[in-house]
Amino acid sequence: MIREIIIWPDPVLKQVAKPVDGVDDTIRRLLDDMAETMYAADGVGLAAPQIAVGKRCIVIDASPRQEGQKLIHLVNPQIVKTEGVTTYNEGCLSIPGEAEEVERAAKVWVRALDYAGKPYELECEGLLAIAVQHEHDHLEGTLFVDHLSSLKRELIRRRMKKLKQERAAEQADQIRSASRHESAL
Repeated sequence: MIREIIIWPDPVLKQVAKPVDGVDDTIRRLLDDMAETMYAADGVGLAAPQIAVGKRCIVIDASPRQEGQKLIHLVNPQIVKTEGVTTYNEGCLSIPGEAEEVERAAKVWVRALDYAGKPYELECEGLLAIAVQHEHDHLEGTLFVDHLSSLKRELIRRRMKKLKQERAAEQADQIRSASRHESAL
């Protein structure tokens, strides 16, 4: 099921996600919904807080932009080691239409539970390393704009508030026009 992606500056995006006790059918259903939502939005990654679920779950699929990748599920991920530095022009599904240069580690090692609940460790480079760090930040209540200057962050915040107002107005118009439709009860 495709879920609604929360748009920043919503306070839910600033909350630290809680660890998952174990991977069961409920968590797998959440991971499936997250993957479906990410693909529908043409994203590379999605963290559970972005759909208003305060659990430490991430899905990432960098395959459209990095060869040799596939959908990965990270439950209770921990970045255990980093190496090097790189800069990448990052965007975010919770901050649509915006992208800025962010400095990250060039290589990361992450430990997590997989879709079946089994522990594993993954060595990440390139876009996958960026995505892991970006999505892990979401679990800590941090967004890529938090890595920017306060001026850039404030300009983006204003544009997002305007976007949210425009979307709310569009939804209100749709509701009003639907209630005037002949088939409306």
